[in-house]
Amino acid sequence: MHIDELLSQTSKIENTATDQWQCSHPGLPENWGQGRTAFGGITAGFLHYALSLVVDSDRTLRAYHTNFVGPVSFDTPFTLVVEKLRSGRNMSQYLAKFIQDDCVCVCVQACFGVSRQSRIAVDKLPVHTMQLPKKAKFIPQIPKVTPKFFRHFELAIEQGQIPFSWSKHSHYHGWMRFKQPVSKFNNTHLISLIDAWPPAVIQQLKLPAPVSTVSWDIEFVQPIDNTTDNPWFAYQVDTKLASDGYAHTEATIWDDKDRVVALSRQTIAVFD
Repeated sequence: MHIDELLSQTSKIENTATDQWQCSHPGLPENWGQGRTAFGGITAGFLHYALSLVVDSDRTLRAYHTNFVGPVSFDTPFTLVVEKLRSGRNMSQYLAKFIQDDCVCVCVQACFGVSRQSRIAVDKLPVHTMQLPKKAKFIPQIPKVTPKFFRHFELAIEQGQIPFSWSKHSHYHGWMRFKQPVSKFNNTHLISLIDAWPPAVIQQLKLPAPVSTVSWDIEFVQPIDNTTDNPWFAYQVDTKLASDGYAHTEATIWDDKDRVVALSRQTIAVFD
C-alpha cells in the first residue's frame, strides 16, 4: 500500500481538550514492516502528518526529535495524540505520541518556527560531488533478510556495502527516493524517506542480527520543494562512535538541487 493511501486512512483529527488533538488509524500492513515491528520511518512520518493538521501554516518545521519506545504491531489500530506544549510569537513546541493497545510506541517532540530577519548569516553546510543516479542500485529483496518496507523505496549506493557483508565500512553515501511518486512531496514524506537507509554499522556484521534505532533527531535547515515529481535526495551518513552495543551516526541530506535540507543524528542499538 502506497504511503499516501496509508495516510488517507487516518480519521479526521479532533480537538479532545485544551491544546490537545487526536486521530486514529485502522493499522499498518505487514509490507511496511521491519522485523517484528513497523518501519520507524513510517511511524515517525505519521506523527508529523498529525502535527501538520494542527500547526499554524506560518510555522515551519525546524527540529524533530523521535524516540522509538516499543514495537508497533501490524494490522492493529492506533491513535495519534498531539499536544501543544507552548506557542509564542516566533516558536511553537508540540508533543506527539503514537499509541497502540494503550501503550506509547513512538514519541515525538517537534519545534516549529517562523522565519525572521537577522544580521547573523553563516553557511558552513557540507557539499557533495555525487552524480544523480539513473536507476536504483542497492539491496535485492531477500526473504527474512531484507526488510519488507524496502519495496516502497529506491536507494542508489555510491559508497559503503550491503548489510551483513562483513565490511570494514561504517558509512553510506548515495541517493534515495520513493519507488512510486507521492501526490505532493512534503516533510511527512521526507521523514519516512530518510529512515529508509539501513544503519551504517550493519554492513560490518557477517550474519543478520537485530538492529534498532532508539533515538532520532532531524534538523530541517532549508525548506523543501512541495513537488509532485519523484525527486532523488542525496544522503551521506557516517558512524561517529560504536561501542558497548550502541552506535552513533550523523547524516546530511541534500535535495536534487544540491541544497542541504536536513541534518540527522541517530542512536542505534545493535544486538549482535
